[in-house]
Amino acid sequence: MEVGSKRRIRAQATEMPGGGPAAVAIAPDRVTYVTVGDDAAGQRLDNFLLRLAKGVPKSHVYRVVRSGEVRVNRARAAVDQRLAAGDELRIPPMRLGARVRPASPPAEMPPILYEDEHLMAVDKPAGLAAHGGSGVSHGLIERVRAARPHQPFLELAHRLDRETSGILLLAKSRKALLGLHRQLRDGEVDKRYLVLVRGDWVNDRQHVRLALTKFVTRSGERRVAVDEAGQPSHTIFNLRARYGGFSLLEAELRTGRTHQIRVHLAHLGYAIVGDDKYGDFELNKRAARGEFGARLDRMFLHAATTRLRHPVTGEPIGLEAPLPRECKDFLRSLPGAATV
Repeated sequence: MEVGSKRRIRAQATEMPGGGPAAVAIAPDRVTYVTVGDDAAGQRLDNFLLRLAKGVPKSHVYRVVRSGEVRVNRARAAVDQRLAAGDELRIPPMRLGARVRPASPPAEMPPILYEDEHLMAVDKPAGLAAHGGSGVSHGLIERVRAARPHQPFLELAHRLDRETSGILLLAKSRKALLGLHRQLRDGEVDKRYLVLVRGDWVNDRQHVRLALTKFVTRSGERRVAVDEAGQPSHTIFNLRARYGGFSLLEAELRTGRTHQIRVHLAHLGYAIVGDDKYGDFELNKRAARGEFGARLDRMFLHAATTRLRHPVTGEPIGLEAPLPRECKDFLRSLPGAATV
C-alpha cells in the first residue's frame, strides 16, 4: 500500500481495436496501478502510456518515465521497454495539461513499398520522425493513421531515426505485429543500409562488434556510446564504392541497437556525411554548402533493403527502397563517381 494519501487504483489495461489500451482513469492526486492484459503484450511502454494518459502532455509522460517515477514490476523502466501480459505498472499522479487542441497531423501517405491485409512497408523520408513524442507533435505513424482513418489497427513494428530514410514496417493486425516483433528479436530480419562516410574504407567486408550503452546529456538529449559494459552490438560493413575521399558502404545489422551504425562508424573514425550527433560538424556544413559537388543537407543513411518472412503467412518478402534523389545527386557529383 502506498504511504500517506496515495491510494492504489487497480485496473486491467487491454487493447482497443485501434491499438490503444482501454480507458483507465489516471488519478491526478494519487498513484495508479495498471496490470497489462494479454492483448497489450509486446507494446512499448511509451506508446502504452501515451494512449492511457490521454490529455497529458507527451513531454510530461516521457519525463516521469525517465525520472523513474513509472515502475514496471517495481523496477525502473526505459521508454522503449516492451511490456508483457501480467506486468504491473506503477503510474504517478498526472494532471491533464491545459486543454489546447493539438494540430491534427496531415493525412500524408509516404510511398508504399508493400501492402496486404496484415502488413505495410513504406519508404520514410529523411527529417520525419517515425512517431510523435519528445517535442515532436506527430510523426509518420500519425500521418498514416490520418490518411487511413478507417483502418482499425496500425502500429510501427520498429523505428528509424528521424534523419534516416528508407524502409519502415507497419503492422495492420495484432498477429502481424507480434510476428514481426518475434522475427526482429530473433534476428531473422535481414536489414541493410546504404551509408556514405568520409575516408578511405579499406576492407571489402568488415565485422564490427562494439558494445553500446545509452546515456542522457545534461540538456536531456539521448545519446549512445561504445562501452564494454553495454549491450553487445554487431554490424557488418561491405564496401560498395569509393568516391574520392568518401566511401559508400552497405551496413548489415546483426543486432538492432539505437544509433548502432552511426556510433560504430564514428568510433572507427569514419564520420557519416550529415550526421549531426556523432559526425564531423565542419564536414556537414561544407556538404550542405555544396563544396564537394551537389548540396547535401541531410544524413546519408538509408534503409535500402529488407528481407523477412511474412509475419502471418510465412512467405518470404524482399523489399527495396531506392536511394533518395539528393543522395544520388551528391554521389554523382563527387570525383570518380560511378553509376548509382
